[in-house]
Amino acid sequence: MAVLPKTTEQVSRILAWCHRNAVKVVPRGSGTSLSGGALPLADAVLLGLGKFKRILDIDYEDRLVVVQPGVTNLAITQAVQDRGFYYAPDPSSQIACSIGGNVAENSGGVHCLKYGLTTNNVIGCEIVLMDGEVLRIGGRHLDPAGLDLLGVIVGSEGLLGVVTEVTVRILPTPETARALLIGFSTVAGAGQCVADVIAAGIIPAGMEMMDRKATPSESR
Repeated sequence: MAVLPKTTEQVSRILAWCHRNAVKVVPRGSGTSLSGGALPLADAVLLGLGKFKRILDIDYEDRLVVVQPGVTNLAITQAVQDRGFYYAPDPSSQIACSIGGNVAENSGGVHCLKYGLTTNNVIGCEIVLMDGEVLRIGGRHLDPAGLDLLGVIVGSEGLLGVVTEVTVRILPTPETARALLIGFSTVAGAGQCVADVIAAGIIPAGMEMMDRKATPSESR
């Protein structure tokens, strides 16, 4: 059975009922996960979060955005780019993947080299535990003292609860961006170049390496 709640209260009631009746629950965002974390089970309730797709607040002064988990990764950047900001984590499926799924999987992307993974860019979550209790962890303030509970939630793949709200950092768009394509005769040489760049204290926004097998060859 699939359910499509619209509010945190509805998610809480669904989870509380499933908890009381020992029914399994599988949370699902956009379903783009390569790890299979959102695969439904025959004897479970599939909790779809597709209706949680609102951007709740944009705070340019504090450089943060509050969104519901069904908002796509790319939609955050599109919402703030006219003011010169963007959201750094950029998984390859960013046009379709949801922020809730990014939190569940601790998604990254090319920019994680310089700006970190999802866990480095999320500062707060609202989460509904399996018994229906609603918690807020983190928020607009600096990192609290004590245990890093937010770091436990990000990457937990929905096993600890269902995220119903996320507060993320946004960054100023760089003044310039340039792409460089460099060819190497050996993979070892390409790897050494990466090591040398990092050792020199230069952290590019992203670096990728492809061998000959990954690139199309010229027709003969």
